[in-house]
Amino acid sequence: MTTAPATFEVLLTEGAEQDLEAIHDYIAEFDSPANANAVLDGLVNVVETLARFPERGSYPKELVTLGIKEYRQAFFKPYRAIYRILDSQVVIYLIADGRRDIPSLLSRRLLGGQ
Repeated sequence: MTTAPATFEVLLTEGAEQDLEAIHDYIAEFDSPANANAVLDGLVNVVETLARFPERGSYPKELVTLGIKEYRQAFFKPYRAIYRILDSQVVIYLIADGRRDIPSLLSRRLLGGQ
């Protein structure tokens, strides 16, 4: 008998929700609303899969170089969702285009830097 994997509750921080909205708005304005919706659907799908398989994500190299291994990342290229597993929850802290200055974003959002 096989047991189904545990399901985690996936939560987006206010910042991550704003990230999704900003990504959608940018693509809708500079590309097309249809593409914006497709990217949003892809990102939401990646986030939802973390409910079943949160440990599938890799450690962000920018944090590993600082000795921090409590955050993971999942991809919908070129976008990265940075999250942390806390008990039975997966908390998404940042969703950003991987071509952006990720170290600065991580510093501001996760490490409280300015």
